[in-house]
Amino acid sequence: AEYLSKKYPQGMASTIEYRTCPFCEATCGLELHLNANKVTLVRGDRDDVFSQGFLCPKGTAFGHLEDDPDRLRTPQIRDRATGQWRSVDWPEAFAAIEKGLAPILADGDRNAVAMYLGNPNVHSLSMLIYNRVLIKGLGSENIYSASTVDQVPKQVSSGLLFGSSLTVPIPDVDRTDYLLILGANPFVSNGSLCTAPDLPGRLRALIKRGGQMVVVDPRRTKTAEEASEHLFIRPGTDAYFLFALVNVLFAENLVNLGRLSDHCIGLDGVRSLAAEFTPEAVEEICRIDAETISRVARELSRAKRAAVYARIGTCVQEFGTLASWLVDVINVLTGNLDREGGAMFPNPAAGGSRPDAKSGPGRGVSFGRRQSRVRGCPEIYGEFPVACLAEEITTPGSGQVRALITVAGNPAVSTPDSDVLNKALASLDFMVSVDIYRNETTRHADVILPSPSLLARSHYDIAFYQLSIRNIANYSPALVPLADHEMPEWEVLLRLGAIVSGLGSEVDPAALDDALATMFIERSIQRADSPISHLTVEEVLQHLGQRRGPDRILDLMLRTGPYGDVFTGDGGLTLDQLEDNPHGIDFGPLQPRVPEVLRTPSGKIELAPEPIVADVGRLSSALSQYKNDELVLIGRRDLRSNNSWMHNIKILIKGKDRCTLQMHPEDATRIGIQSGQVVRVISRVGELEVAAEVTDSLMPGVVSLPHGWGHSVDETQMAVAESMAGVNSNILTDGSLLDPLSGNAVLNGIPVEVSLVS
Repeated sequence: AEYLSKKYPQGMASTIEYRTCPFCEATCGLELHLNANKVTLVRGDRDDVFSQGFLCPKGTAFGHLEDDPDRLRTPQIRDRATGQWRSVDWPEAFAAIEKGLAPILADGDRNAVAMYLGNPNVHSLSMLIYNRVLIKGLGSENIYSASTVDQVPKQVSSGLLFGSSLTVPIPDVDRTDYLLILGANPFVSNGSLCTAPDLPGRLRALIKRGGQMVVVDPRRTKTAEEASEHLFIRPGTDAYFLFALVNVLFAENLVNLGRLSDHCIGLDGVRSLAAEFTPEAVEEICRIDAETISRVARELSRAKRAAVYARIGTCVQEFGTLASWLVDVINVLTGNLDREGGAMFPNPAAGGSRPDAKSGPGRGVSFGRRQSRVRGCPEIYGEFPVACLAEEITTPGSGQVRALITVAGNPAVSTPDSDVLNKALASLDFMVSVDIYRNETTRHADVILPSPSLLARSHYDIAFYQLSIRNIANYSPALVPLADHEMPEWEVLLRLGAIVSGLGSEVDPAALDDALATMFIERSIQRADSPISHLTVEEVLQHLGQRRGPDRILDLMLRTGPYGDVFTGDGGLTLDQLEDNPHGIDFGPLQPRVPEVLRTPSGKIELAPEPIVADVGRLSSALSQYKNDELVLIGRRDLRSNNSWMHNIKILIKGKDRCTLQMHPEDATRIGIQSGQVVRVISRVGELEVAAEVTDSLMPGVVSLPHGWGHSVDETQMAVAESMAGVNSNILTDGSLLDPLSGNAVLNGIPVEVSLVS
């Protein structure tokens, strides 16, 4: 309110404002034209220090989401007897939640209440910070998220190699000469675990300056079409291909660690593990010939600056963690880790390390501190695989999940065995959702709590700047005041946390927020390398001023971060400074950070960690058992679709039907199928009917369905999505199939049968 009163002393009028797009990882700058608090035009911010005017179709939908008549604006309560929904005020909603959860929590088993966090949480400053309060207050072991259908194999491998889940090497695409891409389609995704606005433009610039981009993918994606070379690969075999590259590097004496020689252990272990995976041994299973594999290994080793980058296609498969590990092993072996033009570690303004940070051994990572009740899957970074959620709800006994809290997620569409999970959700004793839509998941809730307008929230990408190709900071303040019916996300989460921890629904959120800020400050002061260890909590609070909510925590993180002023007023970074720079601040390209960035017990890059070594035997055994004649299913992504809620935005969904089963002409001819005909697709766990699209963009033996569709169920409130319902590909995915190292679901390479619907 104070910010708005200063900016608009005469009241709101037609204005131009700037903020970061919150819809994907690219963090593009938006130029918003507002009139009476309404978005009338969206353009790319040409002065944004990172995106420089680039904007994809998702960003243009900003105003359409704001105006969507289906978007929930007030809390909703469902009458279980009639199935009817009604709008209520916030006190009634929280009272209903307290009444619904109290008897379940009173039984003394905190695990009876589970929590699921969806993908949009990482796009929300409030959710990233305040979900911790809710999780801690709940005290349940049953925590699940979208991570285990996405990127957790990369987080596991990074933790084992470097000592932290967030120490993820990012390809330095602006300075590299050779980029090998596996299982990623950045011309459509704009980058994933690689924050880079206009990544298509950056990749075109790579080729224009004489570099090479080699894409390995079962589909000839838009990225593959623009590449120097595209290699088709059998889905799920990336680990074999990558191991063969490692084999060649050792066999032909091409290994050169460069300056990392003194910072690595386990090199001989990697050499031994790779011995059996020769190009000749894997060429049939990968369907990439041995000579091509050897050539790519030589090109990587001989390029002046090279990087290997892999994403979701390599994560959502049976050997996702091994594939993720091998990517970074190759970057190390070719001397391209932590060097300009290779794969480098960002140093984010909020969460990075200061120039005087000390290096040395750390705690590393540990997994499996507990196991899921039914299947016995190990915990990974405090979570269980989301593929286990349905069985935890439906299996009776001590610890059975009877209630669920979902925050910004739609697991009924986005996770395996969707039909099974939908039935499980319907059987819950109580469910509460924080969401802006009544979708396939939240239709099962008893209470839905909506988030406020995007314009009424501040925004800062804490997560994505830790994965950025440059060290960037850009803050977006709230542009309009909260409406009378709206509540800040951080307050919603604090109130939920108070309810589940037993403090009740009428707790003072301001007092809770002060307690949270005090906890963050104490931790910052007590860190071994703290730059503010000489200050007291009271002194820091005084420096932070009158801010509340996530902005106060963000200011603390920025001011104690690598570019911060550490409360000295010496011109270092503060949140005030970011507010004065609405187009962001660029702290420059990535710089070498080894050994300072390492947190492993040895203080070195541990190339052959024990869990990885133990899992290689599973890969070896599968080599001789692989069935190469099965038809297998993979997913695909569309430029205008990131999460399922985007299917309710008309400008993002218009055009031809994109929810089709793509298949190669050879397979279509063999089965007797033509484009446009309806086919039946059957897997071990489910079946569906969908229109076929015959295309040579897929390799033979592979079919493809996009994810996030299937909007034809009853009791939702998403009219646009229902008009283009499509089918849910996760009806076909098997929840029993997991990558054992990470618990990530296997969503690629699913054996299926396809037949014509008569």
